[in-house]
Amino acid sequence: MTHFSTRLNAAIRAKGTPALVGLDPRFDWLPPDIVARARQNHAYEAAVAAAAFEEFCVRLIDVVAPLVPAVKPQAAFFEEYGPDGCLALARVMRYARAAGLIVICDAKRGDIGTTAEAYARAYLAGSDPQATPWHADALTVNPYLGSDTLEPFVKVAVERGAGIYVLVRTSNPGAGTFQDRLENGQSLYQKVAEVVEGLSAAHADASGFGPVGAVVGATYPRELVELRAAMPHVPLLVPGYGSQGGTAADVAGAFNQEGLGGIVNNSRGINFAFRSGKLAEEFGVAKWEAAAEAATRQMIADLAQHTPAGRLQK
Repeated sequence: MTHFSTRLNAAIRAKGTPALVGLDPRFDWLPPDIVARARQNHAYEAAVAAAAFEEFCVRLIDVVAPLVPAVKPQAAFFEEYGPDGCLALARVMRYARAAGLIVICDAKRGDIGTTAEAYARAYLAGSDPQATPWHADALTVNPYLGSDTLEPFVKVAVERGAGIYVLVRTSNPGAGTFQDRLENGQSLYQKVAEVVEGLSAAHADASGFGPVGAVVGATYPRELVELRAAMPHVPLLVPGYGSQGGTAADVAGAFNQEGLGGIVNNSRGINFAFRSGKLAEEFGVAKWEAAAEAATRQMIADLAQHTPAGRLQK
C-alpha cells in the first residue's frame, strides 16, 4: 500500500503538471456520432445516455492520459441515468485507472457513523484499483454534518492508500452564505480548514502532505492563499479554473515552492472545447478529440507560465 499523496505527487511530477481533467458528460452537448451509435445499440433512453457517456469519456481519457496526472469524473451526471449511468461511471473509472491516471470521484458524500464508513469502503480503492467496485483513488467529501463524519473516510483512506477531498471553500457564488458565517471571529470555512489540517498532518507522508485534501475554489484567490498557509499538510483540489472564471494567476496560491500541493480542475473547457471559441473554429465537432487535446495543452502551458507549477517542467 502506497500513501495517496506519494502516488499523487509522483504522477504530477511524471506529467510535469498539476492539471486535472474533469469528466462532466452532458447528453445534449455530445458529438452527434457518439449519440447515434448509442441509439443503434440501445432502445431505453437511460441506456442510450449511459453508453454515449462511456464512449465519450473513454475516448477523452485516451486523449488526456499521456498529458495529465488525474481525472475527476462527476458522479451526478452519470447517476442521473440510474443503474445504467452508474455502471457506465464504474467502467469509466476502471478504464482511467488502467490508463495509469489518478481517479478522483466527485460524489461529495458525507454521513454519520457506519453509513459514512460504507460510503468510504464503496468508493475508496486507493492503491489497489480492485479493492472496490468504484475503483477511485480519492473521493470528495461534505464535512457539514460534523468532524466525526470525516473520521470513517480518513480511516479507510489511511488503510488503503486513498485520499479524500473535503469541501472547505467551494467555487460557487453562494458559497459565503454558510462558509463565511463567523463564530468567535472565525469563519466556518476556516474552522473546517483547521480540522482538515489536523487530520491530514496526523497521516502525512515524507513530502509532508497527508491523505486528507481540501476543495478550495479558484474563484476566491485571496482565500486560496490564506488556506494554503493555514493547511500546509493538505493537498488542494482547485475547481473554478476556465469556464467558471478562474485564471492561472488566481490558482497560483495553491502551490508550494516546488509546484506541488495543488491540482487544478478544468471540465467543460476541455470536454467541450469543440463547441465554442477559437478551438471550435479550428477543429469543430468532427475533430473534437483534437480540440480537447489542444485545450489540455493550453491549460498545461498556462499553469506552467503563471504558477509555481512551471518548476515541474524543469
